[in-house]
Amino acid sequence: MTSTVEELSSTGGSGRPVRHVKVAVVGTGFSGLGMAIRMLQAGMDDFLVFERADEVGGTWRANTYPGCACDVMSLLYSFSFAPNPDWKTTFGKRQEIFDYLRDCADRFGVRPYIRFRHELLSARWDEVARHWRISTSQGDYTAQVLVTGTGYLSDPVVPQIEGLSSFAGPMFHSATWDHDVDLTGKQVAVIGTGASAIQFVPKIQPKAARLDVYQRTAPWVGPKPDKSITSREHWMRRRVPGYQRFRRNFNKNGREILAFLLSDPKRAEKTIQGMASKHLEKSITDPVLRARLTPDYTVGCKRLLFSDEWYPAVSSSNVDVVTDRIDRVTPTSVVTADGREREVDVLILGTGFQATSRPIAGRVFGTRGVALAEVWSSGMSAYRGTTVAGFPNLFMLLGPNTTLGHSSQTLMIEAQIAYVMDALRVLDKRGLSSVDVRPQAQIDYNRQLDERLAGTVWNAGNCRSWYLDGNGRNPSIWPTYTWRFRRQTQRFDLDAYQLATTVAGGPRVGQPA
Repeated sequence: MTSTVEELSSTGGSGRPVRHVKVAVVGTGFSGLGMAIRMLQAGMDDFLVFERADEVGGTWRANTYPGCACDVMSLLYSFSFAPNPDWKTTFGKRQEIFDYLRDCADRFGVRPYIRFRHELLSARWDEVARHWRISTSQGDYTAQVLVTGTGYLSDPVVPQIEGLSSFAGPMFHSATWDHDVDLTGKQVAVIGTGASAIQFVPKIQPKAARLDVYQRTAPWVGPKPDKSITSREHWMRRRVPGYQRFRRNFNKNGREILAFLLSDPKRAEKTIQGMASKHLEKSITDPVLRARLTPDYTVGCKRLLFSDEWYPAVSSSNVDVVTDRIDRVTPTSVVTADGREREVDVLILGTGFQATSRPIAGRVFGTRGVALAEVWSSGMSAYRGTTVAGFPNLFMLLGPNTTLGHSSQTLMIEAQIAYVMDALRVLDKRGLSSVDVRPQAQIDYNRQLDERLAGTVWNAGNCRSWYLDGNGRNPSIWPTYTWRFRRQTQRFDLDAYQLATTVAGGPRVGQPA
């Protein structure tokens, strides 16, 4: 699929020619960059990548809060086709991962295909032309295929708390950290104790005069064996053929054991929860504080976190872990349900992201002009986490039920990219204008997912997590081994799709596989 990237299609509303490409990709995190790299490697150069920011990196560009890091080993949290022997520590820090992604964009020649500061405003499927009409903040485009790589950790959640907007001091979300605010000697309040908070709280605790951490639900926290990579290890990764790949695969296969343990709550309690409980008991000697920090649900029901710094930080003399519900916020304080008012100079929100209500869904419109958000109004679902019935030639990377509770998201991303790449080859080989997953195929696939999720800690762990939507369904987690997902997405299964070819007089829909 090689053609000029300067091909033009019809004129837009302004009368100017509209650029047409074979593939339009949205986002430049691991998903978008990986898709672009793989297309170039396959000789496919008729594509553009739209990025709303001015640099690549996705969540690793956007999140700059103190202590920002990954909890998956760097050898696994990276592209299999772009190994990096120079990771400084076992677990990559934010700047290292950001630099890695920028290096990948440069090394594989992706930058000429990226359109920075091009925010996707809308994408509408044209049923006559059989392509997507794309509107961005910098102009209009058309594309036969639309690939979204916008992830699920890109749009912060601001909690609905009475009076929050009235707070007079500095207030910001961890995902939009305000580095101009000096926390030294300040009375700081942090709302949330999730994956971001357990990283930035230990970094700001020594600076604050007082730090109130408002905890709705205690997280299970395991130890994080983060070590500096030795010079000998660096030498072996660079010089010994196959060594780094062996270490990566060893880590990948080892993490599959976690999927087995988390698939059964009792099994998880005896093993992983036992490990986390010992970490808590060893770290927190005060029985009152330990009781506050002890979760009342099975490990893994909410995201399992890893840190050796969290417990020492929250047990410091200037920190108070508040478990009473927040009643309201005033211009200078936070008031809890017990009536206590705590003065605050700076308010930091560590309240997560819109994981089960993807904002991009309101900007993508399929057949008959129906928005993806409307289709998902009763809950997200997709086929193989990638395609949705009624949205021809739309492929989502890290779509519904692709989140991992036990391993690296890069494994799922690369599996989906392989699926999309095969779909692109099939489109060309068979002369198809579009493919649209059959509704029954999507229904059957999600029924199987729900059956597999039933009884796992992610559904039956006695907690309320961001994995679940408002209806109590889990549209987030991939509930089994990553190798099963890779096997399912190894080839594009054409028989699950309704096909269309463009013929004289208009499109012909429903071609046999």
